[in-house]
Amino acid sequence: MQRTNYCGLITEKYINQTVTLAGWVQKKRNLGNLIFVDLRDREGIVQLVFSQDRGQQAFIDAAKLHSEDVISIQGQVVARSEATINEQMATGHVEVEVQQLEILNTAKTVPFNIEDQVEATEDTKLKYRYLDLRRPEMQRAIRIRAKITSAAHQYLDNNGFIDIETPDLAKSTPEGARDYLVPSRVYPGSFYALPQSPQLFKQLLMGAGFDKYYQIARCFRDEDLRGDRQPEFTQIDLETSFLSAQQIQDYTEGLIAQVMHDAMGIDVKLPFPRITWNEAMDRFGSDKPDTRFGMELQDLSEIFQDSDFKVFKNAVANGGQVKAIVVKNAANQYSRKNIDAQQDYIKRFGAQGLSWFKVKQGQFNGPVAKFVQDKMQVLQQRLALADNDLVLLVAASKKVCADSLGYLRKYFAKELHLYDENQYNFLWVVDWPLFEYDEGIHRWIAAHHPFTMPNEEDLDLLETNPHQAHAQSYDIVLNGYELGGGSIRIHKRSIQEKMFKALGFTKERAEKQFGFLLEALDYGFPPHGGLAIGLDRFAMLLAHRQNIRDVIAFPKNSKATEPMMQAPSTVSQQQLDDLDIEIQK
Repeated sequence: MQRTNYCGLITEKYINQTVTLAGWVQKKRNLGNLIFVDLRDREGIVQLVFSQDRGQQAFIDAAKLHSEDVISIQGQVVARSEATINEQMATGHVEVEVQQLEILNTAKTVPFNIEDQVEATEDTKLKYRYLDLRRPEMQRAIRIRAKITSAAHQYLDNNGFIDIETPDLAKSTPEGARDYLVPSRVYPGSFYALPQSPQLFKQLLMGAGFDKYYQIARCFRDEDLRGDRQPEFTQIDLETSFLSAQQIQDYTEGLIAQVMHDAMGIDVKLPFPRITWNEAMDRFGSDKPDTRFGMELQDLSEIFQDSDFKVFKNAVANGGQVKAIVVKNAANQYSRKNIDAQQDYIKRFGAQGLSWFKVKQGQFNGPVAKFVQDKMQVLQQRLALADNDLVLLVAASKKVCADSLGYLRKYFAKELHLYDENQYNFLWVVDWPLFEYDEGIHRWIAAHHPFTMPNEEDLDLLETNPHQAHAQSYDIVLNGYELGGGSIRIHKRSIQEKMFKALGFTKERAEKQFGFLLEALDYGFPPHGGLAIGLDRFAMLLAHRQNIRDVIAFPKNSKATEPMMQAPSTVSQQQLDDLDIEIQK
C-alpha cells in the first residue's frame, strides 16, 4: 500500500476520505469487539479503529500488534463522537476506521517507552539512540535544528554569500583547545589535525577574493565536556571582506531574524541592544548576560571604604570591590543552610566568603547585619530595599566579585522562575579585551583567537603593554548563552607578527606554525572580518532543551564516548602497523 498522508496531519478536512497511513504502533486498546490503535509517525499520532464490520482480517491481525510494530493501513477518516474528542491532539477530532492492515515488521519489547519525559538513563537512551529519536520531543528538537540550517542557507544565499567547503584534514595549529589528530599512513610519524574551526581557511578565502563566504561547518575540539559542549560540533560560519564590524553585525541580525521567523514563527525586534564587555561584567558579572530579568550587580565599594567592618574595608583598600545583588521578596524562602550551600559553591571562583542579610520589618537581620547597620539608610536608598528582600554581598577582586555574583544571579533567577522560557533576549557584547589570563596554564591567551585585530588606538600597546589592549571583537548573546562570536581580523603581516610575539611565540615558532598565513598576508590581503554562530547551541535554546546532545542526532556522552557504536574503540594490529603506530601498555 502506498502512503497518502502523514498520521499527525489527519484533521477534519479529511473526513469521509480514504487514506493510507504508515508508522509505528504507539499503543493498543482491545475492547473485545473494537480495537483502538494509536499510530505514530514523524508528524504525530492518529487513532485507528478496527472492527469486524469494516475489515475482518484487519481486525484479527490488529489483535496481534505490539508497541513499535511497523504497520501500513488503509481506511476511512471519520469524526469522533463528541464524548471522545481529544483536544490535546492535533488529530483529536477524527479517527480512521481501518479496512486493510499490513504488518511491515514486528518489534521486540523496547528498553524504554517511546514517549516524552521517559524514565531512562542517558547512556541507555544513547545506546538505543535510534529509539530515543522516535520520541516526539526529540523529533521536534531535531526538526528545529533543520529549520535553522534551512533558514541560514536561504538568507546567506540571498545576500551574496558563497557556500564553500574547507578541509577536515589540516595542520595542527594552536587555537585554544587540544586538537584531534589523525595519523598519516603515507607519512609515518606525521599527523593531520581535525579543524577546531575553519578560521584560517576562511581568512585565506578572503585573500583569494571571494568577499563573502559561509559554511555550515563541522568543528572538533578535544576539551572537557559539559551540557553545551561536544567534541564534534557545528557552526554557521561566515567571513566577509571590506565590511565594518557594524555591517557584519547587521548581516548577523538579519540571519537571526530569518531563523526566528522560519523556525519559531517569531519576529524579533532589530537592531539588538549592545553593551561593552566592561559594562556586561560590571552590571551582570558575566560576558554573556541573561537580560530577561534584573537583579543587577551593585557596586557598594564607595559606601564601605570607610566601614568598621574590616572584611569590606580591606577589600576596597587592596584594590578590590564590595558588590551586591538583591533577591527581591525572597528572604522567607532561604534559610541560613540554603545560603551557606551557595557560599561553599562560590569558593571555586576564589571568594573567601558570602556576606548576607535580610530585610525584616524595616530592619536588617542576618550574619552581617550588625556590621552594616550604620549604613542602613544609604543601603536602603541605593539598593531600593523593601521588606523580605535578601541581600548578598561579596568583597574581593573585581573578577571574583563578578564571577561569584554573576553565578548567584543566575542561580536565584532560575530557582525563583524570574524569567519567561519563551522570551528570547538577543544582545551584542562588544569591545572585548584582546587578551585574557588563563588560570589553568598560567599565561595570557587571546580572548577570541590570535588573528583578532586590536582597536586602532591600541595598536601601539601590542609592543608596550598588550594586556591593556582591546579588540575589534563582538559576541552575540541569547538568554545567558554565547550564541556566537566574531571579530575584525588582522590583515597586515606586521600586526600579526606583533600579536604572535605578545602571545609568547618566538619568530621561529610563529613561522613554523603559521608561515603560510604570514606569507599570504604579504600578497595584498584585504581588510576582513566574520563571525560564527553555534548551531547546536542555537537549536538547544530554541527547542528548550538543557543539553546540546538533544539536538544532535548521534552525540557523544559526557565522557566523550558513543554507547551505541561503542566509540572510541581499539583497532586491529594490522591497522596500527599500516600507520607505523605502536601502543605502549
